[in-house]
Amino acid sequence: MSQITVEHNPSEERLKELGVSSWPIWEKEISTFTIDFDETETAYVLEGEIIVTPVGGEPVRILPGDLVMFHEGLDSHWEVVKPLRKHYHYD
Repeated sequence: MSQITVEHNPSEERLKELGVSSWPIWEKEISTFTIDFDETETAYVLEGEIIVTPVGGEPVRILPGDLVMFHEGLDSHWEVVKPLRKHYHYD
């Protein structure tokens, strides 16, 4: 299984089912950094653009409207290309 799963433009029903609107919001300016996930995060991108590269893997471009799962065990490098706003939730 991929360490990053992206669902482009999920339906309103899917977002409601997950309760996305009640999740906290995280914002980040244009920057680069590393994040290592010790639990699975599900995120829904509201604004911005990021390129997430798993250690030893291929870059994944994430845009507004993407529902993304960063799976437990993912070690990654993030490049915030445009200022980021996303809802997030840990399983």
